[in-house]
Amino acid sequence: MQIARRTLFEGGLLSACHMVARPSSAECGELQCQSENVLVLPLAGVFAKHDAPRRHVVATASHAVFVAAGAPYRISFPAALGDEALLFRFSGAALQRAAPEAVKRDGFDSPDFASHALLPPAAMLARSLLWKRFSGGGWDPLEVEEAGVGLLASALRAARRQPRRRGHGIRASAARRMRQVERVKEAISLHPEHKWTLDGLASLASVSPCHLAHVFRAEVGESVYGYVLRSRLASTLDAVLDAGADLSAVAQDAGFASHSHFTARFRALFGLTPSAWRRRASSGRAGELRRIVTARAAAAV
Repeated sequence: MQIARRTLFEGGLLSACHMVARPSSAECGELQCQSENVLVLPLAGVFAKHDAPRRHVVATASHAVFVAAGAPYRISFPAALGDEALLFRFSGAALQRAAPEAVKRDGFDSPDFASHALLPPAAMLARSLLWKRFSGGGWDPLEVEEAGVGLLASALRAARRQPRRRGHGIRASAARRMRQVERVKEAISLHPEHKWTLDGLASLASVSPCHLAHVFRAEVGESVYGYVLRSRLASTLDAVLDAGADLSAVAQDAGFASHSHFTARFRALFGLTPSAWRRRASSGRAGELRRIVTARAAAAV
């Protein structure tokens, strides 16, 4: 497997790097362990983080993934598709300073938070805009730290666990439901543009369509259809920021029936049209990233 890492920023509060993984197979990799807490914000592709046998989560450009310092894990790449991501590293002390109200211990292994979460729409925009700033070289250290802390806070809020009932039988049932959901998420992540049906996705998870609809919303906090739309839209963010990309072609590649359908769904999730997002990101205003990072999440699909 080929992995390319490039350091983008190093500061007292956090460091940021860009990583691109090009796997040769879909097999699970070697056991890994990080010395610092890492917030992973995928930009493209898909990967799976395995915390234990038969327990993994699938992550795409719609997600944030937390890697706790000192906690072992493995990574795999479904269909050997590969992945591209921004990584923010926080020491235990820096994490306490950055988010003391959210982190009660030294790292991301708090039982109060899930190991990954769907990013709010505003955070998805902020992440993509920050990457555009890094790519173009037009960033300031204060801007990066403020954006990184804002993205961390947003991701932690999204990952806060709801209280669950206890019991061995309940835990086993929850683990089984999670495996069913992750199987469906993986299929959607590999081909978000596909014309999926509830029956077809339920067959992949070996459950009934009614069961899938119920457990998916319960576990993910989003309907199956909403997750498909979110995945399609997340896959378009970089292309929308490319001033040379034709938006009609972007819409078609992402699986939307028309440019107008794409525009309507984009605005419903992010609160502005693709054209408006392109203009705003190209304006070069230093305060734009800060405004997006601190904005309230846009209305859901």
